[in-house]
Amino acid sequence: MNQFSYKESYRRRLPHIQPPGATLFITFRLAGSIPMNILRALVEEREQMDQELARIANKQERAKRAYIAERKFFGKWDKALDTASNGPYWLREEAIAKLVVESLHFQDNMRYRLDAFCVMPNHVHMVCTPLETKDGVFYAMSKIMHALKRYTASEANKILKRQGDFWHHENYEHYARDEAEFQRIVNYVLNNPVTAGFVSTPEEWKWSFCRTNL
Repeated sequence: MNQFSYKESYRRRLPHIQPPGATLFITFRLAGSIPMNILRALVEEREQMDQELARIANKQERAKRAYIAERKFFGKWDKALDTASNGPYWLREEAIAKLVVESLHFQDNMRYRLDAFCVMPNHVHMVCTPLETKDGVFYAMSKIMHALKRYTASEANKILKRQGDFWHHENYEHYARDEAEFQRIVNYVLNNPVTAGFVSTPEEWKWSFCRTNL
């Protein structure tokens, strides 16, 4: 088993959980897209949250509190991206946004079913369901994201005539517990450009997608 083999859960700085057959909400961002002072504060808040949750003895209560806390934490983290006052904003460039969009579609029905996405100026929201391999295991989201980010980083750096990290190394992931949460996530993704103040309606945003038969 290598680092990109399927695992139901593992942890780096953030927890990564991929139940078999689950639909996942993934957010990945440009390197340096959150100022260090804000990032440090978010990391400290996350560590404090984890410590408080660890003190809850009842597993069901702990899981319930963790779910609520995770949603609040993500809201703060995503708001930091939407309101960042300095760059990079490389995904604003049409050639790079198009590259990311085409790359997201490329693996659709090969490694995952692509349900929705939105390419923002400094981050990307993606909703997908990893498919089963010929061996009967599910494609690992870590492997999917590694391939996607490696290719798009290489090609984007060529366009920008630069070197160095393009994407931040880690992704935020969350799985949809039920149909209601799935619909809430998709609506959140499609409405992100509206809540960020870039457009008035989701339909005005050029760099988003939603599977028509949801």
